[in-house]
Amino acid sequence: MAPAGGHGVAVWSSAAWRDGAVAWVDAGLAAAGLARTGEVTQPHLRPWATVLRVPVGGRPVWFKACAPGTAFEVGVYDLLARTVPDRVLVPLATDPARGWMLLPDGGPVLGERMAGDELAGALTAALVAYGQLQLDLAPHTGDLLAAGVTDMRPAALPQRFEEALAATATVAEPEAHRAVAALRPQVADWCARLDGSRVPASLDHNDLHPWNVLGDPAAPRFYDWGDAVVAHAFAAALVPLGFAAKLLEVPHDDPAVLRARDAYLGVFAGDDLAATLALACRVAKIARALVWDRAVRAARDQGEEVEDQWSLAAWETLSGLGDASYLGGA
Repeated sequence: MAPAGGHGVAVWSSAAWRDGAVAWVDAGLAAAGLARTGEVTQPHLRPWATVLRVPVGGRPVWFKACAPGTAFEVGVYDLLARTVPDRVLVPLATDPARGWMLLPDGGPVLGERMAGDELAGALTAALVAYGQLQLDLAPHTGDLLAAGVTDMRPAALPQRFEEALAATATVAEPEAHRAVAALRPQVADWCARLDGSRVPASLDHNDLHPWNVLGDPAAPRFYDWGDAVVAHAFAAALVPLGFAAKLLEVPHDDPAVLRARDAYLGVFAGDDLAATLALACRVAKIARALVWDRAVRAARDQGEEVEDQWSLAAWETLSGLGDASYLGGA
């Protein structure tokens, strides 16, 4: 559902919008038996969302307003609060029509608490916990799609691939773009094989890195669902496994990365799951590319200048489809 009323950097930075948002926050706090105890600040202001920090006693609460492209996140939070409340931040208040939500503070994220090998181990534990979350959410795939989460299931991906090719045509070198477009038959085959997998579709966070994981790695809470899609469950491993390799400073096929992969796969019973995961992560780059493109378009639609590294991100991700590693390019 697209938010009603204005959105974007110009609107969200105005005094009138801020006054209305703070009034809504105060009402939501009152309904929850809380009260604001200080001035509201605005630590994040982006074309696709803005965040207000609201002091409430010794800890803050967080208000988030979403642009149309990510407004589905409000419905995702509402669904997760009903189905897996112990593994997410349960909103204090939501307004799906405006794309607004008020969230409690979840404490420090993994990326603020540790680094290096320790952080890679914690990310692996969180990925295992996320696999269980996916199994628990698999029966609610229809509800997620109804909430507006984009369909990136295997049957939909060949069409999504066409959309990603169109989105990147103007920024890619023509010969390289033609080479990726020539992967159409291979992409169709990968997707058909995944569509026959017994592993269910579920919620792919699509940006599962250490700064989006809160609490104990063995019993974490996940947040920031603005990039989420409905996909083959194993697509969710693309980002965290790639991130683990970077943290450990090892190749994607290093035994340490494979152990993280196998720990995640241990949540799902079955044989030859590693090959299925490799396919799912490879085609998950299509969804990642489209999310990058959405963010860049949101910025440009509002007259924001986009640095080259961001304007090329969608293409660099999509071009990783043919990478030797299924984790490459993400």
